[in-house]
Amino acid sequence: MTCLVCSFFSQMSAQQKQDPWNENQLMDPALLASKITANKTKDIVIISVGPEAIIKGSVDIGSTREPENLEKLRNYLKNIPKGKEVIIYCGCCPFVKCPNIRPAFNLLMEMGFKNAKLLNLPKNIKADWLDKDYPTND
Repeated sequence: MTCLVCSFFSQMSAQQKQDPWNENQLMDPALLASKITANKTKDIVIISVGPEAIIKGSVDIGSTREPENLEKLRNYLKNIPKGKEVIIYCGCCPFVKCPNIRPAFNLLMEMGFKNAKLLNLPKNIKADWLDKDYPTND
């Protein structure tokens, strides 16, 4: 049993080391929803790096596991100031399995964005956004 517990924590630790973001770079969905509801999004950029731009005001880049969409994201970010708050999200599946958030977040870091955030959708967009009636694109 002890080996099983050690193995579990070892895998969790390895997963955390692979993630290019830190705890301070995760944005709580309730916080983003409140900014959208209060019309306080003029100083932020919200980008969907998954299959669909569901969150109100977000830009649809497409699944960034695809090289052409990662390049599309790079081109979109070219003219955005490096200090601007840029929030990416996917939500297609749990974080640990998501093929889109890591390449996109790595690109933000590579391009020098100082205020990059990942929307904290640990389960998926349905459970962590839609089921809570947060603002969506119509």
